Amino acid sequence: MASNSPRRRELLAGLGLAYEVRLVDDIDESYPENIPVAEIPLFISQKKAEAYSLAEDELLITADTIVCLDNQVLGKPKDNSEACQMLTKLSGKTHQVITGVTLTTTQWAHSFSCTSDVTFAQLTKQEIDYYVKNFHPLDKAGAYGIQEWIGYIGVTRLEGSYFNVMGLPVQRLYSELKKLNIKI
Repeated sequence: MASNSPRRRELLAGLGLAYEVRLVDDIDESYPENIPVAEIPLFISQKKAEAYSLAEDELLITADTIVCLDNQVLGKPKDNSEACQMLTKLSGKTHQVITGVTLTTTQWAHSFSCTSDVTFAQLTKQEIDYYVKNFHPLDKAGAYGIQEWIGYIGVTRLEGSYFNVMGLPVQRLYSELKKLNIKI
């Protein structure tokens, strides 16, 4: 797995697969301005995969997750102030979490994406401030982790994969590996 995300590592471990983490520093995660928002994480997961050299018997898993509200991408916030702004935008609304995943060997590459709709209750400024101060969501797209306090008190509806919202749609990953006849 090519990911620095502790959540993705935890989710992949939950499948019972033996894996190792490989990281290449400074992968460019930019994307063309004219690309449809729903295709951004797939584009970036493929771009990440291209940064790695593989041995003959290796399977590489790369992923990218975005939060999208009204066709606007909410990435990882640069500071606490931006995290509060993002959560204020998400408050009382439904947004999409889209993860693109690319499976790569020396012989082939296979990509797929998964979308989940997440609805937040109306959050108070105090709730947002508490979450940002105590849970430090600067490493999370959209400035939140559904598995943390804000998810407990704020998420009123979820359509799709909960694990996708955490950063890796493990059920879909499992299904794709089976389709590709990858030994699980």
